[in-house]
Amino acid sequence: MPHLTTYVGLADHSEHTLADSFRTVAEGHARAADVFHTCRLLAGWSDEHRTALAPIIERYGEADVDEPERLHAAGLAESRDGDIGLLRDLQDLHVLATLVQTTWTVIAQGAQGLRDHELLDVATSSNAHTARQLTWLNTRLKAAAPQALIVAP
Repeated sequence: MPHLTTYVGLADHSEHTLADSFRTVAEGHARAADVFHTCRLLAGWSDEHRTALAPIIERYGEADVDEPERLHAAGLAESRDGDIGLLRDLQDLHVLATLVQTTWTVIAQGAQGLRDHELLDVATSSNAHTARQLTWLNTRLKAAAPQALIVAP
């Protein structure tokens, strides 16, 4: 199952990248208490997804994700400053979370084909958490946009 291992590897790598990026944004925008605390919480969810994926990796393995570089998204090495920086950081997180969500969707379809209930449970629950991450990001983007776009720095 070489293609399943590609997506298992992509899920593992993408969740790791997303968790690290949430932590980077939390630290960089710590003055916004909701961003700091929520980003740290959401990073923990991505860590939990990787923990749940570990037995699947042991069973199927994981391919190196260098091959599908078009599917790879780089994490945030550092946060940007100011209101516009927060807006752009949230948007970058949204792109990463969308990659994670679509990866879980693909894995869930593979799990159904394999009739692998454990993999399906991991993919379904992880996808649900990722949907909640995206919902918060959308809400926070909407809240941050007017301040960042209209008010002069």
